[in-house]
Amino acid sequence: MTRCAILLLAVLAGCAPSQLPTLITSVAAHDYDVAPLFARPYRDKLTRNARVVWGMDAPLAIFGAQVEQESAYRPLVQSKFANGIAQFTPATAEWIGTKYEDLANPQPFNVDWSFRALARYDHFLYRRVEDAYDDCERWAFTLAAYNGGESWVRRDRAKAAVTGRDSRSYFGQVDTVTSGRGESFWRENTGYPLRILKILHPQYVAWGRGACT
Repeated sequence: MTRCAILLLAVLAGCAPSQLPTLITSVAAHDYDVAPLFARPYRDKLTRNARVVWGMDAPLAIFGAQVEQESAYRPLVQSKFANGIAQFTPATAEWIGTKYEDLANPQPFNVDWSFRALARYDHFLYRRVEDAYDDCERWAFTLAAYNGGESWVRRDRAKAAVTGRDSRSYFGQVDTVTSGRGESFWRENTGYPLRILKILHPQYVAWGRGACT
């Protein structure tokens, strides 16, 4: 939306002149999409599928960043262990297909299936983290579990607690310990929430709410 259009709408709505700077800043911050060009064609599909699971206030800034981290929005990408735009392993895709009726018959190379599965799996993991320090930390635990497995997150939290760290906080606390994984896997897993929430996430704020702002 251009500055002139914003001013015209403000006049028609009867806004006081003193309100215009705030209005312009607010609209620009939320409506101007600065997500990477390769991500934007997928915004509507991600929004639609995420809202089925999370409602109209779905955390789309997080999901947008997460998909970029997983595959850079490449629907047919294959890695050593995972497939598709949301990079599900065969085992996780099969589990999701048996747990959720609308996701039966796993199709990791289908964008709609993958976006719906990502939203549902994140929702499942998010609800199981009830004691995080705040929503930012809760999302960090959720994303770490998505990437490396919930059991490893639980083990790392337990080790953090017995070594004097705050097991309710991921950043700077739980992400500083390892409960037995190889170093390369540990580094990849601890870097996953960090990159999504601290680096990529701000590019997607026009898509919807996020965390760690």
